[in-house]
Amino acid sequence: MGSGHTVAVFGAYGHTGRFVVAQLLERGFVPVLSGRDADRLKMLAASESGLEARPASVDDPASLDRALAGAAAVINCAGPFADTAAPVIEAALRAGIPYVDVAAEVEANVDTFAHFTDRARDAGAVIVPAMAFYGGLGDLLATATMGDWTTADEAHIAYGLSNWHPTAGTRAAGAVSRQRRGGRRVRYTNGQLEYRHDDPPTLDWPFPDPLGTRAVIGEFTMADVVTIPSHLSIPEVRTYMTVEAARDVLAPDTPTPATVDEHGRSAQTFLVDVVVRSGGMERRAVARGQDIYAVTAPLAVEAVARILTGRTRTVGVASAGAVFDAPDFLRALSPHISIDLRQ
Repeated sequence: MGSGHTVAVFGAYGHTGRFVVAQLLERGFVPVLSGRDADRLKMLAASESGLEARPASVDDPASLDRALAGAAAVINCAGPFADTAAPVIEAALRAGIPYVDVAAEVEANVDTFAHFTDRARDAGAVIVPAMAFYGGLGDLLATATMGDWTTADEAHIAYGLSNWHPTAGTRAAGAVSRQRRGGRRVRYTNGQLEYRHDDPPTLDWPFPDPLGTRAVIGEFTMADVVTIPSHLSIPEVRTYMTVEAARDVLAPDTPTPATVDEHGRSAQTFLVDVVVRSGGMERRAVARGQDIYAVTAPLAVEAVARILTGRTRTVGVASAGAVFDAPDFLRALSPHISIDLRQ
């Protein structure tokens, strides 16, 4: 449990931020609500009796310092992370506390590794980017699937989403990524990111039941191409998305997620199929659950809980699979995600 530790949540009033606040409370932590919009913070604090609101802006380092004062850790839920990650990491380093974010932006995660790896290691700090459905979960699954393998030829992460109704934050982050890529798409091949102008391939992916074989957009690249290669020796990492979900998230008129249960979750279901190949051998892991935004909260909060209790394997900037015991972490997610490891 959280043992009363105070955890600052930047972007607390956002869609994912609210799930994170609720999960922190459930785990016995004390969330401090922070973000750029003071009015939305006040409304959230009013709905969560006893929680403190501390407005802060990424353009005002002093406000970030006030927001993180006395906190044991910070979780950044505010995208676009191209704008927010570096300032909040800087504030976490000044405060001497661990930093976790839920960034799905490929370029923002690349920036975090590039700009903070040496400083965080030298400071003995723990910075975990992409501790979310995209990036974190795939990395944990791939790491657990590798098992005793030290290298592999390729890793494939196929996302089978029933639909994808994007939040405003998802749309804003996607717009920033597209702008930074100059209209190009990106994939991870031959041990590096490659930017291309051609269209991604469409193919069939043999998902396990209940999905079965579905059409997917190949090289629909997510944060896994940053997190997995950051610590696993795999030169080819590919991610795929079911065609229907890809169409949803790219269409301008797709609605935002609609709540269907007492936990605030949408009706969206997901199946993540991870295949790792080495030589002629293949290993597989499958994760099933409901609502990609909702399950990001237990991922991020479990990460904070493990960091604060010393259940980590390294310091510096590290992805989920590098800093945590991946099989044990996945077992801890069992109330939220069904996991099937097939080594």
